[in-house]
Amino acid sequence: MTARSSAARPWRAVAGGVLIDIRVTPKGGRDAIDGLESLSNGQAVLKLRVRALPTDGEANAAVIALLAKILKLPKSSIALERGGASRVKTLRLAGDANAISAALEKLTKAET
Repeated sequence: MTARSSAARPWRAVAGGVLIDIRVTPKGGRDAIDGLESLSNGQAVLKLRVRALPTDGEANAAVIALLAKILKLPKSSIALERGGASRVKTLRLAGDANAISAALEKLTKAET
């Protein structure tokens, strides 16, 4: 159920940065961003896949490393807010909310 809607973005500005909702596929064969998706409950998420296994936090660490690399943020500025043991997670990206939002917008437009 993939959907691309400019109105439904999985990120939102908060004090000190951005919160982003993601859906992770561990053991995905490669580390990549697969675009935007609307879940069955209507929640918008950024889809990611990582090669790492979903054990001992390996997939979570791989997700943080992937986003840090793509968004050119230090790994220390990305923290797991919710969903440590779930495929659907919320991450906090610390920094300038406008710059991070612009980078995410550019990234998701390139993925479509």
